[in-house]
Amino acid sequence: RARQLVSERIGSVRLPDDVHPPSLGPIATGLGEVFQYVLHSETLSPEELRTLHHWVVRPQLVQVPGVAEINTWGGREKQIHVLVDPDALAAHALTLDDVAHALRAGNRNVGGGSLDQAGEALLVQGQGLAARPEDLASMVLAHADGVPIHLSDVAEVRIGHETRRGAVTYQGQGEAVLGLGFMLAGENSHALTQRLRERLIEVERTLPDGAELTRVYERRDLVDQVLETVQENLLEGALLGVAVRFVFLGSVRAGLIVALAIPLSMLFAFDAMIRFGIAGSLMSLGAIDFGLVVDSSVVMVENAARRVGEEPDRPVRDVVRDAAVEVRRPTLFGELVIAAVYLPVLTLEGIEGKLFRPMALTVVFALLGSMLLSVTLMPVLASYALERRRRPARAKGAKRIDQVLMRALLAVYRPALERALAHPRLVLGSAFCVVLAAAGLATQLGSEFVPRLREQAVVINTVRIAGVSLDESVRYGTQIERLLLERFPDEVAHVWTRTGTAEVATDPMGLEVSDVFVTLTPRDQWTVAEDQDGLVDH
Repeated sequence: RARQLVSERIGSVRLPDDVHPPSLGPIATGLGEVFQYVLHSETLSPEELRTLHHWVVRPQLVQVPGVAEINTWGGREKQIHVLVDPDALAAHALTLDDVAHALRAGNRNVGGGSLDQAGEALLVQGQGLAARPEDLASMVLAHADGVPIHLSDVAEVRIGHETRRGAVTYQGQGEAVLGLGFMLAGENSHALTQRLRERLIEVERTLPDGAELTRVYERRDLVDQVLETVQENLLEGALLGVAVRFVFLGSVRAGLIVALAIPLSMLFAFDAMIRFGIAGSLMSLGAIDFGLVVDSSVVMVENAARRVGEEPDRPVRDVVRDAAVEVRRPTLFGELVIAAVYLPVLTLEGIEGKLFRPMALTVVFALLGSMLLSVTLMPVLASYALERRRRPARAKGAKRIDQVLMRALLAVYRPALERALAHPRLVLGSAFCVVLAAAGLATQLGSEFVPRLREQAVVINTVRIAGVSLDESVRYGTQIERLLLERFPDEVAHVWTRTGTAEVATDPMGLEVSDVFVTLTPRDQWTVAEDQDGLVDH
């Protein structure tokens, strides 16, 4: 609605003829730049590259579903310039207005009605649209004593280019044309970059000899890396959590029951994420602690196993029911306390809210699923599994590993608990001091609390003296690219420099400002440094 209202207002604006009307930017967010490619050639000029991108490459990519804009950066936009000679103009008693009027009137197609002949209507059309400088040069401005005065008599007509506000260099080879694909707001970046990649392969077949298209950035690579990291973290965390539960519970059956809480709770959380529109990412899934997820199930199953061993004469179902009711209140209270910790995160606004609210909601969903499972499915499974594991008492002196471990832990925990209960004021005072220290530390964290993203890419911002020419900025960027490629041949995959502003000013900069983009090769190929921080230091 906001874009519609602004469009209606812009449509009612009346500007001078030589002023281009304003237009709205693409329907994309600040993170909508998901695809970049470079059109370069050793034989074609920047003007030819820009024309090729406008008439061949861009129209095909704009048709891809989900694309909001294909922006053009660099090159020279072709124009036909008319350089008037004031002396010749005065000699023929003409003015600049006469030249402008002749250009407007003679550079267009007009309709001439229709011609009826033999019962057939033939359309008459006058084609006067200029396509070459020679077409403009042959235009007639006026007549002097029956002799036509052509535009070439008072002006020089030649090929030129629009005043440039930006340029792109690539791989230290000079100027190129950069295409930027913007994602429509709400689209799936992974799917869109895949579609753009496939369409770009088709576009390459339509290019003339000597022109090449190179993909230099795809959001899909980052998404794949994040998903791979999330999968590894979740799998390793789940396996580690299950292994620890097996050791402490000391029972294969009880461990399997508790282990089921992890995938089932995650399925519940995934279903809630889909329903509430939360994407699976490193921020939303990376904070899940499987210890929290299975905590209530561990307490319930462990208490049920203990009660079954202590009351062998009662039906297992009744014992498990009483054991579950016995620990339900404290475990529920503990889960509510944990969930309450994430409530302040849900109140965050702006960038902080967009970053951390999905994480808090995902944890709350997983806790909710764990709570429901601990009061429904876990007692049922315990009533069947624990019934079959009742065995005769062990021989005197026989000890299990889990019993030895628990006794060792209790030997440390009981004295600590007794000392804490004997000095309540000291314990409360120490806890209060820790809370104050944590609160003070939280106010100093700032942006350090935000995890750093390693995208296998580096951006270098260069700033020169204001007023520098575009050609000098291009020369400067080309030298930086060559230096990086010479010094880091095994680390740098692609390097390109964006100077100034693109055709659609989504990222406006002056001619003195350039962004040098460096995409890196896989880390196992590096020879200079072991990680990205070390590479940046070099």
